Amino acid sequence: MTVAGETVGAIEGPGLCVLVGVTHDDTPAKAAQLARKLWTLRLLEADENGVEQSCSDLAAPLLVISQFTLYGDARKGRRPTWNAAAPGPVAEPLVDEVVAQLRALGAKVETGRFGADMQVALVNDGPFTVLVEV
Repeated sequence: MTVAGETVGAIEGPGLCVLVGVTHDDTPAKAAQLARKLWTLRLLEADENGVEQSCSDLAAPLLVISQFTLYGDARKGRRPTWNAAAPGPVAEPLVDEVVAQLRALGAKVETGRFGADMQVALVNDGPFTVLVEV
């Protein structure tokens, strides 16, 4: 991931690219719950017994990116609204809390830069994308 041509976060190999959106009723407790879920969710390649593995099983890294646009609402009109997204002063500490909680669990975590215009490149194996809400 780059900001103004500078690489600010990158992971290689199996791992998760996590887009984190924050809404008005999110809390530090929800951030901690999300971190635990992301660390242990069995989304990665199966082991020799056919059991899918988690980041914690493989010590796989996570790339965490703040993404307010996940709460965009385009049901009416021709332009989305962002009313459901928490404002930056509320959202930034909660995204930071997800990262801190993941690191406390032992995860290697790379991040973007909150509020920046980021260019994100990823290889989506499958492709496979899942929505995780807590």
